[in-house]
Amino acid sequence: MSDQHAPRSLIVTFYGAYGRFAPGPVPVAELIRLLGAVGVDAPSVRSSVSRLKRRGLLVPGRTAAGAAGYALSPEARQVLDDGDRRVYATTPPRDEGWVLAVFSVPESERQKRHLLRSRLAGLGFGTAAPGVWIAPARLYEETRHTLQRLGLDAYVDFFRGEHLGFTPTVQAVTRWWDLAAIAEQHEAFLDRHARVLHVWEDREDTPPEEAYRDYLLALDSWRHLPYADPGLPAGLLPRDWPGARSAVVFRALHQRLRDAGAVFAGLADPPG
Repeated sequence: MSDQHAPRSLIVTFYGAYGRFAPGPVPVAELIRLLGAVGVDAPSVRSSVSRLKRRGLLVPGRTAAGAAGYALSPEARQVLDDGDRRVYATTPPRDEGWVLAVFSVPESERQKRHLLRSRLAGLGFGTAAPGVWIAPARLYEETRHTLQRLGLDAYVDFFRGEHLGFTPTVQAVTRWWDLAAIAEQHEAFLDRHARVLHVWEDREDTPPEEAYRDYLLALDSWRHLPYADPGLPAGLLPRDWPGARSAVVFRALHQRLRDAGAVFAGLADPPG
């Protein structure tokens, strides 16, 4: 199993795709079955669930039948709800201007400065200048929720506007983001999952367990990309940008496999 398909990541991906739509906590035995389908053994499931519980992402509970299980915490649900707008986007991003995050953290709280930088980078912000971070304006709401949840909102001011120069915007974005590194991540997704899509396109049947396995692995690879890639308008990107192709591949796999995978996941109705 690759580092990207680590057990903890796959468990989060499972809850994002299916687990949060379950009528109650997902039983531990069911988690072991469902993660086993993508190559995770029972001890790894149990240890990963424990870590996610300590991080406040999963909360223990009992099913209607009294079995021990785990559900998402309210904070984790908010993270997934925010992420849905990126992960499951169905249209190319539009040019809606920019949001700037300007922060100042006292030297006595330098650890919060590091946390702010890492969180903004993880949300897709680029660096326009020291202490000045930039992203497409549509990322504002999710960023606000994230910083409030972490207690970092008191250190940040947001501004919304347009880039007026002097450097042309198409050149400036190459300073704000490492577009070559982002393109490599898209190419890696295509190398791994485009061939999977081709196989499904040649099939007429969609067995639930196979659909579940291929969908969960594709989603586990894909869900990180809309955070590494801020979703710049096409006019600001290099020609033949692989992000457009990887988005097409993921959307096609999503449409073909998710609902069939829900049957294997034990959901009576596919997620909405």
